Amino acid sequence: MVGRIILAPGVVAPRVLTPRVLASRVLTPCILSLWVLVPAASLAQDVPGIEICTTEKAMDRRTSCLQSNINFLQTTIKKLSLDHEQKIDAAKAQIEVLKATVVSLQKIVNDLQASQKKTAEDVNKAQPTAKETPPAKDAPPKDAPASKEGAK
Repeated sequence: MVGRIILAPGVVAPRVLTPRVLASRVLTPCILSLWVLVPAASLAQDVPGIEICTTEKAMDRRTSCLQSNINFLQTTIKKLSLDHEQKIDAAKAQIEVLKATVVSLQKIVNDLQASQKKTAEDVNKAQPTAKETPPAKDAPPKDAPASKEGAK
């Protein structure tokens, strides 16, 4: 074990970096990272959007730039209009549901008011008038003076 580096228990680093070890430890991660980054860089050039066309000197390139801006704006407007139409349709459907709910709740309120009115009428019919009601035995007569305890 002379001349070898111990990385961890049971793992020993080789003394000389062979091409195979060099490729597996150094070149493979580099190649994979380049493989991932190159397509991302090439896609970034084709991102649609508004470009400043006044920097172009050639008329054909300027015209192409303006046409690209027009196409981008038209597609953006189409997407937004479709999105807003869907939102408006959903809002209309929700309004219709809420209208139906209000109608049913109004019917319930009318039914409850009618039953409350009927109950009040039934109570009034069942209650004898004040003249027919006999006075309570413990209650003092209405014309009697207040007692001494109540005068304090």
